Order: sequence, then structure tokens, then C-alpha cells
Amino acid sequence: MDRWKREGLRSANNGLRNQVERLVDSYEEQQSRLSEIYRQLETLRLQAGSSDGSVGATVDANGVLADLSLTAAALRRPPDELARLIVQVAQEAARRAREHSESAAAPVAASLDGEPDLSDILGEGPTLRDIREFFRGTHTSADPPAP
Repeated sequence: MDRWKREGLRSANNGLRNQVERLVDSYEEQQSRLSEIYRQLETLRLQAGSSDGSVGATVDANGVLADLSLTAAALRRPPDELARLIVQVAQEAARRAREHSESAAAPVAASLDGEPDLSDILGEGPTLRDIREFFRGTHTSADPPAP
């Protein structure tokens, strides 16, 4: 192999190495940010209440009902009316939780848009597409993709 060909291969190898190192650095930064977001979401509780204050609902970051409060006035309502009001308040709290979670994850999803996939650089390799989909809410599983 002549000197020029060897230098060309060395240069291409260095360029590929630099791309992979940038991708790894970006991944490590995103992993740190994701860990912080998950810690925040684990303790997040959002509330909503009826306009008259007789029904209150608290949900976690996933919109799962964590607490329900009913006043004596709420209990005097007809059962079907009370049930509708409870569902309405719980849905409002879940909507707020979804908006908050999406807002917390948006910067990470946006920063991933500018990153190539390892498969784009090497031809074969793990993909970031599942992670991007997860943070856009289009991921089909409730669990985050495995790293």
C-alpha cells in the first residue's frame, strides 16, 4: 500500500473516530439529562379540582390517580353526577401531567434531532430513533427504550 493511500485511510479513520467520539459525548450528556428528568418525574404530583372545590384529584407524572379528595358537598351529589365529576377532574389532572412530562422531555428530544444515529455512521449499530420516539410520545411502550 502506498503512502498516499495509507494517509487517506488514516485520515478517514480519524474522521470516523471523531464522529463516534462526538456521538458518545452527546449520548453521555443526554443520559445525564435524562436521569435528572426521570428523578423529577418520579416525584411529580399534579392536581386538579372541580370549580366548586368539592372534588380534587392528584396524579403522578404518568397520569395515574394518586389521591382523591371529596368534600361533604360532593357526597350529596347524585352518584352518576359525582362519578362524572370525579372522572372529569382526574382527566384534567392527567392532562396537566402529560403536558408537564412532554415539556420536561422536549429539550432532550430536540437535542437528539441534531444527532446522527450510530447506524448512519457505521452502517450497522444501535439506533437513537426509539429514544426520539419515546420523548415525542410516539413510542409504543410505556417503558423507556433500553440504552
